[in-house]
Amino acid sequence: MGLLSKKDKKLITDPLSDNNPITVQVLGICSALAITAELEASVVMSVSVLFVMGVGNVVISMIRNIVPSKIRIIVQLTVIATLVIIVDLVLKAFAYELSKTLSVFIGLIITNCIIMGRFEAFALGNGLWRSFLDGIGNAFGYAVILIIVGFFRELLGSGTLWGIPILGDPIDKTGLYALGYENNGFMLLSPMALIVVGIIIWVQRAKSKHLIEE
Repeated sequence: MGLLSKKDKKLITDPLSDNNPITVQVLGICSALAITAELEASVVMSVSVLFVMGVGNVVISMIRNIVPSKIRIIVQLTVIATLVIIVDLVLKAFAYELSKTLSVFIGLIITNCIIMGRFEAFALGNGLWRSFLDGIGNAFGYAVILIIVGFFRELLGSGTLWGIPILGDPIDKTGLYALGYENNGFMLLSPMALIVVGIIIWVQRAKSKHLIEE
């Protein structure tokens, strides 16, 4: 007997495709626009949200029966804020330059609609294990889109991936020679993130016709 039942597996796989929080639910768009000019920032933001959603869903599930409904939103925000502070402190301790790049956007995880939505829609009504799976499933769905957008924006906008020259002019300091690609600075502007997300949505709906609204 496998560790995960079919229902448990769907909690992880659905957000990766037919119920993706960004391309289907249209949540968490702000960070997809703001921090995806660099692949590294996209990955770090994805890992941060994975930690906050996974742990947060478990915490909310644990306390769901003892928190009065009138203050549940305040409690949820307190849980998220605590986890975000932990993420911020870890980044400042081990990746200070990157923490400055992400700066305010790490703090904005607190208001990420995906996290609050999963707390309300799932963690408040389910046990620890399923809540954990739902949290990491939606975080993975969010991460996939951020990483795809970050990959193409950095590659085509800066000619690099993770700061390593791939395209564009030769870089004297590293001794690496690229392919002569002329960097497209327009890819680094926020509107291009929205366009790339739009292309992903178009491809997804072309493959999955049932997602197209009548």
